Amino acid sequence: MKSDIYFCNLRANNKKDSLVNKLARLFEEAGFDQLVDQDDLCGIKLHFGEQGNNAFIRPLFVRRIVEKIKEEAGKPFLTDANTLYSGARANSVDHLNTAIANGFGYSTVLAPLIIADGLTGKNFSEVEIDGEHFSSVKIGSEIVQADGMISLAHFKGHELTGFGGAIKNVGMGLGSRSGKQMMHAAVEPEVASAECITCGKCKEWCSQDAFVINEVSEIDLEKCIGCGECVVTCPTDAISVQWDDAPVTVQERMAEFTLGVVKGKEEKVGYINFVLDISPDCDCCGWTDQPIVNDIGILAAKDPVAIDQASADLVNQQRGNQDSALVKNFAPGEDKFRGVHPEVDWEAQLRHGEKIGLGSREYNLIEID
Repeated sequence: MKSDIYFCNLRANNKKDSLVNKLARLFEEAGFDQLVDQDDLCGIKLHFGEQGNNAFIRPLFVRRIVEKIKEEAGKPFLTDANTLYSGARANSVDHLNTAIANGFGYSTVLAPLIIADGLTGKNFSEVEIDGEHFSSVKIGSEIVQADGMISLAHFKGHELTGFGGAIKNVGMGLGSRSGKQMMHAAVEPEVASAECITCGKCKEWCSQDAFVINEVSEIDLEKCIGCGECVVTCPTDAISVQWDDAPVTVQERMAEFTLGVVKGKEEKVGYINFVLDISPDCDCCGWTDQPIVNDIGILAAKDPVAIDQASADLVNQQRGNQDSALVKNFAPGEDKFRGVHPEVDWEAQLRHGEKIGLGSREYNLIEID
């Protein structure tokens, strides 16, 4: 069965028709008002952005979703789980400070911020699922206890999963720190000694102290947990992943964590993908690169697989930006994500998500005014 995907473009049909107002109509057209009952504790899952990154979802969009939930007498809160890597969001204190610095304070978004897996990422609930990789997954307890959830995902490229959308935002994003380790366990990085300049950034970002800096950086694979952050922080691209089946396995595990997040609240979850500022890499990076295609619009659906499939299709239908990280596949219809990350089969998360009953890759795209 095809899932309905609601889409608004960026055109202003009249001088009063802002994108924020379109987002409110999108919320209603997608039936998200029916997901919220009186006094529901409704989590709004989003990425608050790493320090130095500016591609994350704008706070004024988030505030409009907060207002829509409050109109239905729900009680919204903003949430995310702590990161596996050592950065500005690895514990709740740093995480909240980063969120506020990036514009997500209560005075702006009109909702409290609650980190889903506690002060140090150890506050999780084991959720039983019927997966191929896991029989149970570790999800941040605060979102497990919530009545419902709206996922707000910035749709962009990603170095390990090809792209990051609804599935990554929910599955990877709300897995506890130990849950994220379970998902990344298939990843092993390696250092090309000829490219290494021993700057020490890999050691600085490694949460496990797995790097030793001698004549070149060396990785202790006994300590490495496969988070992949050294790959994107290395300024000379000296660190790469021993790919094999790693990207496929990570994506499949991520889809199974998404299944765990929504378990018990399947009829109370909505997904919104912002296909804007489509950067080549994740918002976990401390920078934002040139978008690989121009801005497209915003999508909403109750099916995470379908909305990610539709978002990817819309991106690939565009002409690629020559002055971006794309090295090939510039023509409309060509795969932009493989144009940036050629080793990654990004469809793995969609295939597996459909296989385990998370959603459908078939969709109807319904454009709203």
